[in-house]
Amino acid sequence: MSFDVDALLAELDLDAKARLLAGQDVWSLPGLPRIGLRSVVLSDGPVGVRGVRWSPDDPSVTLPSPTALAASWDPRLAVRAGRLLAQEARRKGVHVLLAPTVNLQRSPLGGRHFECYSEDPLLTGMIGAGYVTGVQDGGVAVTVKHFVANDFETERFTADVHLSERALRELYLAPFELIVRRAKPWGIMAAYNSVNGTTMTQHDELLNGVLRDEWGFDGFIVSDWLAARDTVASANGGLDVAMPGPRTVFGEQLAEAVRGGEVDEDVVDEMVRRVLLLAHRTGALGGGPTPWQSTVDGEAIAREIAHRSFVLLSNETGVLPLRAPQSIALIGALAADPKILGGGSATVFPEHIVSPLDGLRKAVPPSTDLAFAIGADPRTTLPPATDNFRLRATAKAADGTRLAEFPLREAKINWIGELPRGLDLATLASVEIEGTYLPERSGTHTFAVTGPGDLRLTVAGQTLFDGVNLPEGGDVFTSIMQVIEQRREVELTAGELVDVSLTYWIPSEMAEFARGTFAWVTFALGHRGPVLDPDAALDEAVALAGKSDVAVVVVGTTAEVESEGFDRTSLALPGRQDELVRRVAAANPNTVVVVNAGSPVELPWRDDVAAVLLTWFPGQAGGDALADVLFGREEPGGRLPTTWPAKLEDAPVTDVTPEEGVLEYGEGVYIGYSAYAKTETQPAYWFGHGLGYTTWVYEELDVYPDDEGGARVRVRVRNSGTRKGREVVQLYLAPTERGDRPPRWLVGFASVEAGPGESVESDIVVPPRSAEVWRDGWRHIAGEYVLEASHSYAQPRLSTRVVLQKIR
Repeated sequence: MSFDVDALLAELDLDAKARLLAGQDVWSLPGLPRIGLRSVVLSDGPVGVRGVRWSPDDPSVTLPSPTALAASWDPRLAVRAGRLLAQEARRKGVHVLLAPTVNLQRSPLGGRHFECYSEDPLLTGMIGAGYVTGVQDGGVAVTVKHFVANDFETERFTADVHLSERALRELYLAPFELIVRRAKPWGIMAAYNSVNGTTMTQHDELLNGVLRDEWGFDGFIVSDWLAARDTVASANGGLDVAMPGPRTVFGEQLAEAVRGGEVDEDVVDEMVRRVLLLAHRTGALGGGPTPWQSTVDGEAIAREIAHRSFVLLSNETGVLPLRAPQSIALIGALAADPKILGGGSATVFPEHIVSPLDGLRKAVPPSTDLAFAIGADPRTTLPPATDNFRLRATAKAADGTRLAEFPLREAKINWIGELPRGLDLATLASVEIEGTYLPERSGTHTFAVTGPGDLRLTVAGQTLFDGVNLPEGGDVFTSIMQVIEQRREVELTAGELVDVSLTYWIPSEMAEFARGTFAWVTFALGHRGPVLDPDAALDEAVALAGKSDVAVVVVGTTAEVESEGFDRTSLALPGRQDELVRRVAAANPNTVVVVNAGSPVELPWRDDVAAVLLTWFPGQAGGDALADVLFGREEPGGRLPTTWPAKLEDAPVTDVTPEEGVLEYGEGVYIGYSAYAKTETQPAYWFGHGLGYTTWVYEELDVYPDDEGGARVRVRVRNSGTRKGREVVQLYLAPTERGDRPPRWLVGFASVEAGPGESVESDIVVPPRSAEVWRDGWRHIAGEYVLEASHSYAQPRLSTRVVLQKIR
């Protein structure tokens, strides 16, 4: 079928056009069979493709977190990740991926920063452009988000961000601009927040003026879910699609606004053109472009991205890679139950997870003894019941009628946005997790319930909890992202089967959420068997470490620390993990600490251990990748995409809480490494830092002008070590006369590989924008600069003086 958008548009009356701009449900746009338009399906990302069901019975390949992908400093790897996600999207019937997130890591307290790439706009834009290219190669659209200045979670639905035009242009708009110009995305997502007094879903100046008119963006703009608030202002302000459907500010309301003369029908026609173009590009209308066809091995690329992202922060004694120790003590609750991804809308469900314990058990040499101890458990809520439980979920109507049954792999229900097929919010009254449990050990078993609303827990014929589970104040909506847990204990005997039931009644407020169109049914049954008391668990771990050749301690954050929906209040590792590391390190000088966190945490013991390895949220294959790196089969290839403070007080930006609805970005252009350098504050680890298993000598730096007014830079480096390795060559530009500019900033980078003794060259383009600032428009600042080829922000290796004069 040919694609003639004008002809198709002519066949639609006003009501049909208006309907196309409001979702038909939570995750899709309506189809129009008479013009050949199929329904367009949207789905959350960015580490996997969930599909339209938020359920573990529809598994997804789960890649490492966006911070991990950015730590690779490799846009080509991001392209491959995007192609895998396009493959997953097509498998699940998804046309539009709601990713990538290219907001900046303005403050280390940002609760959702694991989903963002970096504190630096260039690195963010380059990785984001690679990701977008890969996804769209596969015929699947993206929605680059959240446009713009949605760099925090506290009051993010309503906050008004006040910032200077210069900061907006040089920092927060910059990655979006780079991606639009380089990768030409088919979609952008407008954020919840306001910018300088105007809500982003109706921000004519930024949506129409900057995004479309100035940058030439030709795709569609969709609201974040429930973000569109005003029919007329949103349509005239540049929004194309209001989600979720079917009752939004568009649809019938938009048609009435046109009939009332508040919105010109020509505006609606342009909105529909962009939606039809989206459908064409993704194959839902008229065939569309031929997508990239090669098959991507999801497990293999998940494992590769993981080890390419791991950042070796320190390795002072050379303990890594491990050289066939006779015994290894693996310590930490996260070694057995790691955090592989961040919480919130980025959540997907992998078919399997390789934990550090699993990975090391498979990889450890036959001559090496591997023993495990929990040591300290940082989790403040119990994990969902799984082992030795046989469970199902039963959905019921108000009169007790069974509406449907579903098998469960774990004791958790997450029906968010859309209910399973056959269920309706109008008739669903309760959901019960029910089944049996066969205890392996006698003693005190702890059960826990989470979920906002009325719950009743019964175990072995005893009612352990029957009441309302809401945060203080009783507001059901604040508990959507804020987990409130109730724990109860019961004595059970090994080998004696018991019945288990947890019933959840849907709160009336939740049933009416978004006028009955957006489900949010989420609750869980947690369980923990008899365990050592915390002091005994620590003692056991220390004793194990003391008699082992090497101790590997896995520490990190939890779902209660890093998630969408709230910002962090501390950078300290939760629980007694710092105490665990200190005591293990005192017992064993060969202590390797593995940090399983999505964004910066304090590491007060970092100088007291043999090595520190950062693995981020490493996705489903993280345990295999960890074994690869620990035993030296692969090099830890990552470099920090954000600066890590030694302690929270050293962080230059810690203000993430609006006051009277306003969040001031008063720091201007000084965030991340620029802010540390301006105040001469020494962080724990600088932006760009990361060690490998070899060493590099920087031999030559040459600069050539290019035809665009920028420069081409050639850097030759030599692998001076004894094994093959990878180096990330980073270029920084420092003005000899600073004025109101940072001391220096990233202007380009490239990754290279070489064997022992080999030299390799990188060719890096430095664009003209690198020497421009925003002063009522982009202004080139001519003059003398120092160009540095560096191993990290704080480790320049070669430098040369250049005079940059604007040519074009």
